[in-house]
Amino acid sequence: MLRRLLQPVWVLLAIIFLIEAWLWDHLEPIVARVVAFIPLARFKQGLTDRVDALSPAMTLIVFAVPIIPLFPLKLVGLWLLTHEYWTSAVFTILFAKLLGVGVTAFVFDVTRDKLMEMTWFERLYDLVMKLRAKAAELVNPIKRRVRELIAGNGEGWSSRTLRLIQRFRKSVHEAR
Repeated sequence: MLRRLLQPVWVLLAIIFLIEAWLWDHLEPIVARVVAFIPLARFKQGLTDRVDALSPAMTLIVFAVPIIPLFPLKLVGLWLLTHEYWTSAVFTILFAKLLGVGVTAFVFDVTRDKLMEMTWFERLYDLVMKLRAKAAELVNPIKRRVRELIAGNGEGWSSRTLRLIQRFRKSVHEAR
């Protein structure tokens, strides 16, 4: 019974996790292009050289520090939300989220090798990758079902309902 009640919560968490992973995967190349476009290549090389000289524990600090300046930006977004500046709040929070994921992906790309020298971090990374695969496994049937529903070419009740709605819309348009 409890498992059945918690299933939607797990699916929601899996979807959120996969959105984060999707953002990470898709923002990393964009950040790489920005780095290539803006003269940040020297910055990235200099950062890589400095990270190579650091211990793994200090590299962890380098990895975690870029997140700190984004926290006040998220607080500004929440303040805007509480004062009912909906559009500004949503854009501020989304900007902070995308910037945070992009910067974290960039810094992780630079610090990955050093961080993987710490066995606990490597285990944590492997756990996150396993959770990502498990989340995809959990969400894939739902994604497939939604695609079938949108396509409307199946034989289930949802496809029949979609075809019925399409016929109804067509008859309403013809009646005009």
